[in-house]
Amino acid sequence: MALDLFNLTGKVALVTGGSRGLGKAMARGFAQAGADVIISSRNEKDLKVALDDILNGTGRRGIVIPADVRKRDEVNRLARTALEQMGRVDILVNNAGTNKPQPIDAITDDVWDDVLEINLSSVMVLTRALVPQMKQRRWGRIIHISSIMGFVSKEKRDLYSVTKAGLLGLARGSALDLGQFGITVNCIAPGPFLTELPASLLTDAEKKTFAERTAVGRWGEPRELVGTALLLASDAGSYITGTAIVVDGGYLAR
Repeated sequence: MALDLFNLTGKVALVTGGSRGLGKAMARGFAQAGADVIISSRNEKDLKVALDDILNGTGRRGIVIPADVRKRDEVNRLARTALEQMGRVDILVNNAGTNKPQPIDAITDDVWDDVLEINLSSVMVLTRALVPQMKQRRWGRIIHISSIMGFVSKEKRDLYSVTKAGLLGLARGSALDLGQFGITVNCIAPGPFLTELPASLLTDAEKKTFAERTAVGRWGEPRELVGTALLLASDAGSYITGTAIVVDGGYLAR
């Protein structure tokens, strides 16, 4: 059956930034497809509330692991704890990210270092830590959450675009490293999804402009990213690697 290609029964998925927005929606989708889930972010209370919603009605297992991905020792602890408590990680979604807009002539060193560490370096560290056990089983799915801002940009998004474009390159290189071990590495590049981060950064006028630029004339809902995540996380996407799937309502087409 074609739908069996999307079945994640027996798999374990780890989603960073999993307590809300796109991360929570993807984790819920994985649980509904049969996976056990691990979600991580900085706030343990938020994680526990989110996990209840994610697992509701699925019959799956799940755990929360609070971690600050700004700190590499915490990223490594996240990987160790996930393996100790769940035994394996088959699907890794590097979704945690931040955006601190500054124009090129005003970027401060501390903001540069902070955003680069969260959006790009932590992805390398966590992927590096979890790949060996995927290689042993000769199966793995790694998904980096990039952005259309990895392809285009706007004022004061210099640093954000750097990190999101960097994820595209990381996926391409890692796909070549890991393809022989049955591991795929891809990016999802979301367009305008009105989650907490863009909602806190954009004016009402900017939100309206983003919506109007899409082909469908609106912002995306987090649930509209779940299908793409399931494709790349399952056997259905076994021949997709080293690339990015854009989910932007036609934003780039315009």
